[in-house]
Amino acid sequence: MNNATQVLAAFREMTANKAISRDELYDLIKDGILAALAKRYGPNVEAEIEIDEATGKIGITVLKEVVAEVQDASREILLEEARWDDPEFEVGDILEVPVEFAQFGRNAVMAAKQRILQRVREGERQKIRDEYEHRVGELLSGEVQQVERGKMVLLLNRSRDADAIVPWKEQNPRERFRQGEPIRAVLKKVEETPKGPRLILSRADPLFVAALFKLEVPEITQGIVEIRGAAREVGFRSKIAVSSRDESIDPVGACVGLKGSRVRAVVQELGGERIDIVPWHPDPETYAKRALAPARVAKVISDYEARTMTAIVDEDQLSLAIGRNGQNVRLASQLIGWQIDLFGSREWLERGAERALFGGGDEAEYESTDFALRDLDLAPATLAALEAAGYNTFFDIIDLEREDFLRIPAIGAAEADRLVSEIERLTVEDEDEAAGGYDEGTGEAFPVSDEGNEGGGEAWTEDGEAAPDLTSGAEPENLPHSD
Repeated sequence: MNNATQVLAAFREMTANKAISRDELYDLIKDGILAALAKRYGPNVEAEIEIDEATGKIGITVLKEVVAEVQDASREILLEEARWDDPEFEVGDILEVPVEFAQFGRNAVMAAKQRILQRVREGERQKIRDEYEHRVGELLSGEVQQVERGKMVLLLNRSRDADAIVPWKEQNPRERFRQGEPIRAVLKKVEETPKGPRLILSRADPLFVAALFKLEVPEITQGIVEIRGAAREVGFRSKIAVSSRDESIDPVGACVGLKGSRVRAVVQELGGERIDIVPWHPDPETYAKRALAPARVAKVISDYEARTMTAIVDEDQLSLAIGRNGQNVRLASQLIGWQIDLFGSREWLERGAERALFGGGDEAEYESTDFALRDLDLAPATLAALEAAGYNTFFDIIDLEREDFLRIPAIGAAEADRLVSEIERLTVEDEDEAAGGYDEGTGEAFPVSDEGNEGGGEAWTEDGEAAPDLTSGAEPENLPHSD
């Protein structure tokens, strides 16, 4: 057994960088030796393995039961054979056969090595599961190891052996990361694969926005301020709803920070993406009014069974309520979890809804604010081309871009530009002025909320100087970094 000490030292060196305890190491060695014995004696071999910590020697004793007729040669021996060693053996006794470590052949040693490596890998995978399966929604940091077929493979700071990726659909299309660059992302889920657990991270999910605010706003970490909902169109705009457990703390002001310091840090991480912060409310109708900020909503009619709402706004607020390409109303709908149909006050009155708008009316069935493309001032050839492609109403084309129109047969560059102009004219008129953000001329911030709109919240962008102090006057703290 001259080489047993060397083997034990090699095992210790192999597992030194795997954070394995001494007991776990000896358990791995015993399991590996059993695999080697199984290669030599059979799959059901039984043995006693002792490791002398002082000398590093390994004692191996194979145990075989004495039987009259052998059915399993790996753990049984004939009575006649046992009596060659000791004539006093009887059926049922246990014969102890000492085995020298040096007697193991190449195949047995390889089997032991494979078993130990397999156990080490399984232990690492289980540690990753235990560490991350309860951390979904948390912010993780690392660096980009490589970019392959659109997905980013990350090397996490705390778990260098973890398999972590950011799939293409979980990335912000306006961002580009290169190999070696630092990156932060939110843990979306832990996925099981044949090679073990894989961490799926995201920079496009609303969870990422919520995790950034949790990092920057101590009141959220302390449980005083709570993020009740988040909706996002990655790269363009996000909405979050917040509430406070302490009446003396304004949840919107806490998220904005002193002179906008906290929200500005989040906006910078998101690449300048616009953020609307609205105060949450338990009443769905009040919540909907706040979620539709910066538009001022005159009336909300709800259908609780269908979870749908009709929101009526003044004509000068309709474009703000819809937003660019319908973005504002879509995000508000996602935020509150209800379908929202928008009506201008004129159209609602033309439908005979005076009583419903000004009080006392029934919350009856209602229709969408959509309208036929024939109502637009379009050339007959353009209209025919759109109808041939299956686009018949304004809502059918509201989300299309110029490139989408160019793919339609018989529509050229001029017609595509005309269609894009019509969509922008009907959806984004005066949006930037009323939505809030930073005024580039004065360098001052202006809020989304307006009197009479139930405290609609605030929108913030990256440009310009810091916003006014909306907190209770506390100075910004040295905020923690992600792990």
